[in-house]
Amino acid sequence: MLRLIAVFKFLKGALLVATAVGAFKLLHKNVGGLAEHYADALRLDPGNHWVDLALTKASRLRPEQIKKLGAGGLVYAGLFFSEGTGLWLQKLWGEWLTVIITSTLVPLEVYEIYRHPSALKVLVLVINVAIVIYLIHGIRKRQSSSGA
Repeated sequence: MLRLIAVFKFLKGALLVATAVGAFKLLHKNVGGLAEHYADALRLDPGNHWVDLALTKASRLRPEQIKKLGAGGLVYAGLFFSEGTGLWLQKLWGEWLTVIITSTLVPLEVYEIYRHPSALKVLVLVINVAIVIYLIHGIRKRQSSSGA
């Protein structure tokens, strides 16, 4: 089960790296123009409130914000890869690292679901809570069997 959780962490890390690389590729480009191009290509209704809001936000992105988004994505990806490596190698530090990082991010996930609910966000929250419970149970079981 630890390796399955590790794969989940590796996938999240890879997704963040791809997102960060994509953000960095947007530096020094007309982000608003690109967003409009893709909205047209996808035949999205520019009169739709959500499409208009997304296009407006994209056109207001500054290079400093794009750099922060990319750098933040790489930092989080590094954390996910560290967790995944520790779990893949079945190391106790990997379990503890995953419990600490994942449980500290749960309140942010709940807040984000409250602000902008989606089935995917709820699914990720449920998976993350299940991972924390599973790992804490495994750590406690191992400690009680070793007499610690």
